[in-house]
Amino acid sequence: MTDQLVRSLFDDTFNGVHRLEFFDWALLIPYFAILIILSFYGCHRFEMIRKYLKHRGDLAEPPVRWPNLPRVTIQLPLYNERYVVERLIEEASQMEYPRELLQIQVLDDSTDDTHPFTEALVREYQAAGVPIEYLHRNNRAGFKAGALQEGMKTATGELIAIFDADFIPPRDFLVRTIHHFTDPSVGVVQTRWSYLNRHFNVLTEVEAMLLDGHFVIEHGARFGSGLFFNFNGTAGVLRAKMIQDAGGWQHDTLTEDSDLSYRAQLNGWRFVYVPSVDCPSELPVDT
Repeated sequence: MTDQLVRSLFDDTFNGVHRLEFFDWALLIPYFAILIILSFYGCHRFEMIRKYLKHRGDLAEPPVRWPNLPRVTIQLPLYNERYVVERLIEEASQMEYPRELLQIQVLDDSTDDTHPFTEALVREYQAAGVPIEYLHRNNRAGFKAGALQEGMKTATGELIAIFDADFIPPRDFLVRTIHHFTDPSVGVVQTRWSYLNRHFNVLTEVEAMLLDGHFVIEHGARFGSGLFFNFNGTAGVLRAKMIQDAGGWQHDTLTEDSDLSYRAQLNGWRFVYVPSVDCPSELPVDT
């Protein structure tokens, strides 16, 4: 019994050199490639958390306040948003800002009954003295980027505020953001998204959690560290001069907001993130 145990300890059956076959390489190469990618991603997330914790107490404050308020254009891009457009226009028309310095553009690319409904709604607000105009395109060339660029042709504002149809801009949104533009190097002020239906179901809870990771941690870490970050397409204010300087809205990518953001920052424009201002929105409730 003892002799058998000793022989098994010194058995050289598996001591030979193993040659990796094609099947081995087919498993090992993707395995270690994915492992390396996930390791880099994990390190990046840890670094974002570190930067966020370091800068979370830093609040962006405007250097001075405008002695004379600038003209502002609010752009509301739409596409078949019949059930939320009335709420959107109502909130935009209630914005706390001098009427003589405000322009509201409804940029409607709708192909359903949103088009006649919204056009009639805008006429009612115009009759009530709201500085609002309706622009409808018969084609969707460039999609949202194309609609925004079309609106720029008649925009009179020095600053452009953009709100998607499922957002509800707070009435003090402009007075809490525009004073950052007294710094002539500031091209964008991005605010934080919040959610009206966060607790509707499990899906909305997950969506809110993931978006908070982007807005609270990543934006906070990047802005606090002086790194590039992107305008998120809505709930923000842009300087019209910056849009023009960066080449305008272009639709050759699926993410026109990120595309414009990095072109502008590479040209030297500075972006400001203001998490103290939140803009409520609705999350998709199903897939």
